[in-house]
Amino acid sequence: MNPRLLIIEDELPMRTALADALAGEGYRVLTAADGRAGLDRALAEKPDLILLDLMMPRLDGFAVCSELRRLGHAVPVLMLTAKGQIEDRVKGLDVGADDYLVKPFSTEELFARVRALLRRSQKALKPLHTLTLGEVQIDFIQQQARRGKKLLHLTAKEFAMLRLLAESGGEAISRDRFLDAVWGYTAFPTTRTVDMHIATLRGKIEKNPEKPRFIHTVHGVGYRLELGDVR
Repeated sequence: MNPRLLIIEDELPMRTALADALAGEGYRVLTAADGRAGLDRALAEKPDLILLDLMMPRLDGFAVCSELRRLGHAVPVLMLTAKGQIEDRVKGLDVGADDYLVKPFSTEELFARVRALLRRSQKALKPLHTLTLGEVQIDFIQQQARRGKKLLHLTAKEFAMLRLLAESGGEAISRDRFLDAVWGYTAFPTTRTVDMHIATLRGKIEKNPEKPRFIHTVHGVGYRLELGDVR
């Protein structure tokens, strides 16, 4: 299916023009009229790319981008702004934007930058099929886990948590990111829910859950996976 683009722009004429132009290129377009609504929609809809205005009510573009990155969302962000000062461009990139366009800009340049960002993000996606943690073999395609010939009974959420950990490349995953990616933005679990599920998961895959070899606690952050054989 064609990529979904989220436009977060408070000026109606600009928002409409962008939506019409990008829809004309075959993209599926979502829109939001302010930063708070845009952040909520980005978390709920998980678009493939975000076009983000800088100066907006409720939350500005810097705050939206910063919050997305804090929650662990790697969605490409293209900042759109009337400001051309170098310090604004630097700040935008520092909070996690992937590219920057200063208004006014041509639709041809916009399309080219959107295509480039989508190509870059698609190359970064490496589908995860299997994971080996010591004697435990995890098959994400079949949703099966085994220790030798013994089948381990993992829940769908436990598979999702393992996948998220494995795809992080050994980096720590925050509890907030677990909640958003595994439970979803419309659910209302607490960070304690993550801790309880991690404890249960350790009990299933670790030989000694009290001294885990693979799922490590990162104090003040969350959890990370000591990577085994990932394919």
